[in-house]
Amino acid sequence: MVLSSPHSLRLKYISLGVLVLQTTSLVLTMRYSRTLEEEGPRYLSSSAVVSAEFLKIAVCTLIVFVQSNLSLRALNHHLKEEIVNKSGETLKLAVPAAIYTLQNNLLYVALSNLDAATYQWPTESIGDSEQKVLFASSQFVGVMAVLMACVSSGFAGVYFEKILKETKQSIWLRNIQLGLFSFILGFVGMLVYDGERVRTSGMFQGYSIITCVVVLLQALGGLVVAVVIKYADNILKGFATSVSIIVSTLISYFILADFNPTSVFFIGAVLVIAATFLYSYEVKTPSTSVIKV
Repeated sequence: MVLSSPHSLRLKYISLGVLVLQTTSLVLTMRYSRTLEEEGPRYLSSSAVVSAEFLKIAVCTLIVFVQSNLSLRALNHHLKEEIVNKSGETLKLAVPAAIYTLQNNLLYVALSNLDAATYQWPTESIGDSEQKVLFASSQFVGVMAVLMACVSSGFAGVYFEKILKETKQSIWLRNIQLGLFSFILGFVGMLVYDGERVRTSGMFQGYSIITCVVVLLQALGGLVVAVVIKYADNILKGFATSVSIIVSTLISYFILADFNPTSVFFIGAVLVIAATFLYSYEVKTPSTSVIKV
């Protein structure tokens, strides 16, 4: 049940606004970082996911430490009591952690492939027919990554919302539990798929200021999503993400000048905005008065 106190409502809409801003900034920055031509190897997306999870764990641990009156003993006791001794509750977070880790990696795949034709294949070096085939293949990979991320995100969001609202543990503690599983799974995935490149050039190869900004925004996103799901719900979180897509696209059109919206896009944008207002609109039932004769 969604809390309806004035403080909760204020926190709900503030967190939704922050989520829109964070998601928009993350998508644009991540896209720029994946299309930026730099000397040396490009940074590993799997490494960025692991770094973001580590940062998220660190921030949440710091918050819990502050809540424990800056006592390391109290912090250690609290974490041991809630994470180790309640292993059954902790294990429940393994499912959304695995899905969120997959989703974060799919986002990098999508942003790398959907825009690959604009930065990887100069027209003077390949023929038109070959360019079309490569473009179509890249588009297919990117679209499939987006679809898989959407499906997995919906299930993980509902699952995580159920856990957050049925327990008394703080969202910061839950984020630590979620982050631990995500960090382990992401680290194993990095070693499996990029192990040779990590051994050759290190985990942080290709990192730049832009990469660090992407990691910071991704870590912030995990925290903001938890707050939104806690005080709003997963459906509103989905609407916020949809609004951020519209904002990102408009920025790409007016500022970056690398996107030409179609009529289908405008129809979709109107539907998303209308759905957001309709879902948030609360119908006030008229109060019935009793007439005494």
